[in-house]
Amino acid sequence: MTGALRYSWVTLAREWRAGELRVLAAALLIAVAAVSSVSFFTDRVQRAMALQATELLGADLVVVSPQAPPDEWADEARRRGLDVARTVTFPSVALAGDVAQLAEVKAVSAAYPLRGRLRVTERLFGDEMETDAVPARGEAWADPRLLQQLAIDLGSSLELGAVTFHVGRVLTYEPDRGGDLFSIAPRLMLNLEDLAATELITPASRVRHHFLVAGGEAQVNGFRRWIEPRLAPNQSVQDIRDGRPELRVALERAEQFLGLAALVAVLLAGAAIAVAARHYSERQADVSAVMRCLGAGQPFVLQVYLLRLLWIGLLASLGGAAIGYVAQGVLALLLAQWFEGGLPAAGITPLFAGLAVGVVTVLGFALPPILRLGQVPPLRVLRRDLGLPPPATWLVFLLALVALGGLLLWQAGDARLAVRVLGGGLATGVALWLTAWALIRLLRPLRTRGGVAVRFGLANLSRRGGMSAVQLSAFGLGIMALLLLALVRIDLLEAWESNLPPDAPNHFMINLQPDQVDGMRALFDESGIEQPAFYPMVRGRLVAINDRRVEPGDYEDGRAQRLVAREFNLSFADRPQPDNIVKAGRFWEPSPADPAQFSVEEGLAQTLGIAIGDRLRFSIAGQDVEARVSSLRVVEWDSFNVNFFVVSPPALLEGYPATWISAFHLPAAGDRFLVEAVRRFPSVTVLDVRAILGQVRAIMDRAVLAVEYVFGFTLLAGLVVLH
Repeated sequence: MTGALRYSWVTLAREWRAGELRVLAAALLIAVAAVSSVSFFTDRVQRAMALQATELLGADLVVVSPQAPPDEWADEARRRGLDVARTVTFPSVALAGDVAQLAEVKAVSAAYPLRGRLRVTERLFGDEMETDAVPARGEAWADPRLLQQLAIDLGSSLELGAVTFHVGRVLTYEPDRGGDLFSIAPRLMLNLEDLAATELITPASRVRHHFLVAGGEAQVNGFRRWIEPRLAPNQSVQDIRDGRPELRVALERAEQFLGLAALVAVLLAGAAIAVAARHYSERQADVSAVMRCLGAGQPFVLQVYLLRLLWIGLLASLGGAAIGYVAQGVLALLLAQWFEGGLPAAGITPLFAGLAVGVVTVLGFALPPILRLGQVPPLRVLRRDLGLPPPATWLVFLLALVALGGLLLWQAGDARLAVRVLGGGLATGVALWLTAWALIRLLRPLRTRGGVAVRFGLANLSRRGGMSAVQLSAFGLGIMALLLLALVRIDLLEAWESNLPPDAPNHFMINLQPDQVDGMRALFDESGIEQPAFYPMVRGRLVAINDRRVEPGDYEDGRAQRLVAREFNLSFADRPQPDNIVKAGRFWEPSPADPAQFSVEEGLAQTLGIAIGDRLRFSIAGQDVEARVSSLRVVEWDSFNVNFFVVSPPALLEGYPATWISAFHLPAAGDRFLVEAVRRFPSVTVLDVRAILGQVRAIMDRAVLAVEYVFGFTLLAGLVVLH
């Protein structure tokens, strides 16, 4: 082995000067450059979008606890170079003269928020402006609904506990207010240093403490690993993926579309390497025969070529990764203006990924032809008619399939997507090969006709029919992939953007009593605003699955623990909502004979391990309600429409206490409608989610731009590889 290693390295330079390895090396160099450049850039784009999306948490990481965070948390975070802030939220009654109103009080430290900025106005429904400040001592900021319900304006005073506060500004936007829409009363914000003086916090108070952390990605991840083992069962850690499902879906779709761009580069790399390796093995047949005549054994010859292939793979992969790094750097400079604060620095992970792609690609697609060189008979030196032995078809197919499947799975990050792309690519490749072989057969009778160039060209094409069919198939596969990019990418992006059209709901209306629904519908008609759909909402806690009581401690997944610990928003309906798709089972018909049925959102079912036929028991208003799961639904959470995790037939839940909820689009000049709605129906809470909607749209718009350019770069890389 040592001799083969030394000989393969010594002869590598000579073989390179002779030009026999240049085709293989160039193909691999360009392939790795294409893949690594996409990996570098998409990694930076994904990290940039995730950093910007943390604005909806007000931090990079949030620890939620019913108790005040210990001082050691802040000490450890600062020791790691992280910024720290605190908030405390709880419901309480605010008084203005003789008027009382339940408010969601939020006491914030001076550093809040760590991501994003507060927005305020100097008058009710005035122009918004951003601010880095928080309420001063003795000052409170109130949202418009609270001012309307208390019938006060800026400059007025209100009482909260034992303290009288001066209302200094109208609060219109908080970065981290998008967590749980259905628990938000009108907001009242004050300085954390005033909280103790209110005398509202007692051991029995319903208080949520939020410990906010922000900083470098590595430091934040390190702090998360440090704090998670120290958390009590009633404490939890949240990052951007634990927040609103609308945002989580937007990020997941962005990552999937960016990964799709890299898949084409992988497909083109495999085709280019396979053809180049076939050429190389044909050219090296004579050299292998001479080596056998000079006494080299078959194992030695095979080791030399395999090691030489490995050297080429490593060197070309390093060069390709370097080119990819430079290419993504130039591209990032061009696109940096689209990302507030610029793109994060390139990480080192894509470098190793590029090297791995190079080695796997060269071994998977070039190994079968190279293995044939060890089987060249010495007699080929005298008898030129002795060609290379035919490759083992099963070996070629298996290695190529394993290599391509592994690369696709790595790039896609989704087993189903990888299988679909691989199956489609294989079917297309087989169809292209059969078509090319049939065309070559049809052209054989024309070898004796036409000019000299035509005859020689057709003769050469027919004489090497198998190789010609492979080359034509590879070229056809490359053209197909490039056309796929040009045609499908627009449909993908438009389909994504269509989930959030310009008239998407930007307000939620909750706490509407059953006897107020008709009056609210009439108000919509009077105001000339399109009447939305109204849905009943029943609060219930999941207590058992198949007679097995469930507790947060039964699950290791943090999201599952939070779902079990909180109350669900249940609903009832005769038919699924328009943007819900029944994925498994059957949705009930109107007025079913058996009303004891539940339809469960697919993601919730996966998280909690719920399947069709399971029986769920909810505790609603002190009573247990049990029914079987008859269907699973796919919900478009990023549509901003009203959606529910669990739905039942009306006969099962309509007798329980319920409020009604609606989502509607309010035009820019529709603020008078909000004032009139609150005046006529004081118990109704209207939630303005325009800021959250705008943030999700901004993430999607940036993702679309990134996908467009990544697809364009992959298109350019594919053209170079085919050339």
